Amino acid sequence: MLKKIEETACYLKAKMPFMPKVGIVLGTGLGELAKEIKIEPEFSYTDIPNFPISTVEGHSGKLIIGYLGEVQVLAMQGRFHYYEGYSMQEVTFPIRIMKALGVETLLLSNAAGGMNPEFEIGELMIINDHIKLIQDNPLRGMNPDALGPRFFDMCTAYDPDLIEVAKAASNSTGVETREGVYMLFTGPSFETKAEVRFARISGADAVGMSTVPEAIAASHMRMHTLGISCLTNMAAGILDQPLNHEEVIETGNRVKAKFTKLVREIVKTWPKSKTE
Repeated sequence: MLKKIEETACYLKAKMPFMPKVGIVLGTGLGELAKEIKIEPEFSYTDIPNFPISTVEGHSGKLIIGYLGEVQVLAMQGRFHYYEGYSMQEVTFPIRIMKALGVETLLLSNAAGGMNPEFEIGELMIINDHIKLIQDNPLRGMNPDALGPRFFDMCTAYDPDLIEVAKAASNSTGVETREGVYMLFTGPSFETKAEVRFARISGADAVGMSTVPEAIAASHMRMHTLGISCLTNMAAGILDQPLNHEEVIETGNRVKAKFTKLVREIVKTWPKSKTE
């Protein structure tokens, strides 16, 4: 893994005009934020050594280096999922690369199914914790000590200071947000009604198929991490209607303006020592 990380990082460093301190992963339907970035340059995943290829509708498959406002950022327009057949190590490989390129602050976004009856479709949820009951883990196997310790605390995997910055950004922009717990299911099938009831009893407010492996890898490398879920649909059994991926895409497109507004404010107001 270390050899692949070095090879990929060296390839990108040779082509990058600067090394951003902020990384952003754009989830399904949220890739429009990339249009707000002054790009210089961008890379197709197919051109980056050792990078997987995104196969999901709504994911463009580009790594973008540029400016979001006045802040230098590195953004993934499309991510990789366990359900695509990739290993957990492959899913989190781009996060390893971000760290190798100097990224210290990571913003993870996703499309999620809301379960909390107080939440509504189209709202944004700041993730304050997660639940992962599946056995696989991106850190399973040999531990490269150069990346992080074998055992580490996950209590602050979602940085409390970043959460407060996100709440303040919500207030200052007028973009209403919720706060809650995200639960990982592997997908690609949507959850059953019974699984959603179980997740709700477990304390989850939203369910999805991404983000958690990335947050684990980021925590392993002591990155400041914030997670934001766009509640693109209500999970199975919450509303009496079938689930489909088209609704996820449509809702993501509908809320892209407020999502972009919120992220811009978070990046702008996060302490400059963390972004420069």
